[in-house]
Amino acid sequence: MSLALDPSLGLPVVYLVDDEDVVRDALAWLLRSRRLLSEGFASAEAFEAWLAPRLADGASPWPTSPACLVLDVRMPGTSGLVLFERLAEQGLLPVLPVLFLTGHGDVPTAVAAVKRGAFDFVEKPFSNNALVDRIEQALQLSAQAVLQRRQQASAGRALAELTEREREVMQLVIEGRPNKLIADQLSISVRTVEVHRARVFEKMNVKSAVELANKLRDGRA
Repeated sequence: MSLALDPSLGLPVVYLVDDEDVVRDALAWLLRSRRLLSEGFASAEAFEAWLAPRLADGASPWPTSPACLVLDVRMPGTSGLVLFERLAEQGLLPVLPVLFLTGHGDVPTAVAAVKRGAFDFVEKPFSNNALVDRIEQALQLSAQAVLQRRQQASAGRALAELTEREREVMQLVIEGRPNKLIADQLSISVRTVEVHRARVFEKMNVKSAVELANKLRDGRA
């Protein structure tokens, strides 16, 4: 499998959380062989300490580029499962898919985590190619979520630029009203409706009422 993502989304990163140095090093080497960036953490606590200031930065929601987390289920201190639950509570799973690494005895736990939203689990010892293929699939999923989040933010900014009158015209356009009826309802001229309609389309970057309705429904702009 060859990973192909929109370059505008930024470089994908794989975060590795495992208490065994040899496992993290082997995974990092494996990912480099597929030209994937990675960053390793020896514990859930270390990852959370690194993550906290990034989540606190309201300027741009983290992650800003496609990412996924390869997480060991059983670790000293905070377990992988507890970390997963915390990430889920913070709403990060769509943009940060979690792929568990498990020993044989942890499989039921990993299966339960998948049912709660984890991307997948892989048993140790794992097949290198199969693992990286799943990581790449997780990054594809993250890319879709990052793109959707950007589009929603863009839609919000575009809507904020509309005047109150433009919002009124936009709503009636979406409802399928012709310009003459819009003009009558708002007590303005047809020409004024045409001007407002054109400005709405320009600001929302659409060319038709159908496209406008779709973008508002999907949060795209």
